[in-house]
Amino acid sequence: MTGVKRLFTQKKTDVDMTQGSIVRHLLYFAFPLLLGNVFQQLYNMVDTWVVGNYVSNEAFSAVGSVGPIINTLIGFFVGLSSGAGAVISQYYGAKKDDKVSDAMHTALVMTLILGVVFTAVGLLMTPFMLDLMKTPEEVKPQSIAYLRIYFAGIMGLMIYNIGSGILRAVGDSRKPFLFLVASAIINTVLDLVFVLVFDMGVEGVAYATIIAQGVSAVLVVLSLLRSRSCIRLKLSGLCIHFDMLKKIISVGIPAALQMALTSFSNVFVQSYINYFGPDCMSGWTAYSKIDQLILLPMQSLAIASTTFVGQNLGSRQEKRAKKGSNTALLMAIIITVVLMIPVLIFAPYLVRFFNAKTEVVEYGAMLLRWLSPFYVLCCVNQIYAGALRGSGNSRAPMVIMLTSFVFFRQAYLFVMSNFICNDIIPLAMSYPAGWLLCSLLTAVYYHKAKLSKTRLVEEET
Repeated sequence: MTGVKRLFTQKKTDVDMTQGSIVRHLLYFAFPLLLGNVFQQLYNMVDTWVVGNYVSNEAFSAVGSVGPIINTLIGFFVGLSSGAGAVISQYYGAKKDDKVSDAMHTALVMTLILGVVFTAVGLLMTPFMLDLMKTPEEVKPQSIAYLRIYFAGIMGLMIYNIGSGILRAVGDSRKPFLFLVASAIINTVLDLVFVLVFDMGVEGVAYATIIAQGVSAVLVVLSLLRSRSCIRLKLSGLCIHFDMLKKIISVGIPAALQMALTSFSNVFVQSYINYFGPDCMSGWTAYSKIDQLILLPMQSLAIASTTFVGQNLGSRQEKRAKKGSNTALLMAIIITVVLMIPVLIFAPYLVRFFNAKTEVVEYGAMLLRWLSPFYVLCCVNQIYAGALRGSGNSRAPMVIMLTSFVFFRQAYLFVMSNFICNDIIPLAMSYPAGWLLCSLLTAVYYHKAKLSKTRLVEEET
């Protein structure tokens, strides 16, 4: 009990990244963030594993194929909350504690309002989005059941994301990790109980997920309430400071649109996959779960780059900010190459963990071996986009990623499916093609950009 109390009342867990070893700061920040993201991925991995092994192949396809629908809404919110993170990290680097507090309380009120809106929108748009994805009739009822329960409890996920974003903006990635560990364990236990003991199928998996997300939300709120630093949550301080809201929106909206539209475009990508039937859908689902794990190190380093750049620009250290993002890129490339090797070798065994059906394993292993060698391309666009957002510039990453992941990818799929070769691998290669274009454009822009140009606290120093 004493240990739990210490976790919430620890005096100072935030980290000043404007001094000291760059590599140490990046590793210290990214490692618990990486572990936390691994546990976050366990939510859906455990869900798909349970339904794939103990319910049915249709249930596996239903749970695994709805990601683009969920991510359309969640992606918008995560992008918007990245604006709050950029604002908070820059004010923290500039040692303006009162501004950090104003930005934090504004972000929390914004989250509560959006949580109500997203719940309603998610429930209303579920059937329409499933039709857009051309979901097979034998899969659709279970997809609808899962999504309706998920969106009914989406508030917990949103509160956790904004709360953990606030903690990370001041350099604390340890507590978000610990909270995710707790919720992932709860999710795993409830999955097994609801499915194996109570035979609740996909509904049980959905209920387990939203309960676990609710626990993580409660934990992060308690942490902010007990904090003794500038990010302490005061219920009397919950209001919108419109100057802060303007800054959050100016950075967050471009990132939100980019993430939401990219996820929405994946609804159409999923429709191409669904064309090949439930076995291909299940193979794609298994591939996607493994894909998400391999991308986690680079994504964690990208978030570390955002915080590092934000804090150092807040203290007027542009050279250190750029050096930090370039160091993060090198680290991401090395880690990604190391991870790709066992994936290429053991692809069939990795897919079989999720679904042992022969046809599913063949599809999943084939996709892994064709696509995973190109993951190194993602390092460039993820790290540099994170650095640009840390500087307050989210418009350029938005334009580049929408061009690459939405317009180019959809054009590629249309031309390939209608005029060249309507087969799974040529269609799946739309992903590496988009990664390549995005990385080239992002790298060119980043090396020509002046990070301090969009420094959010400039006018107040």
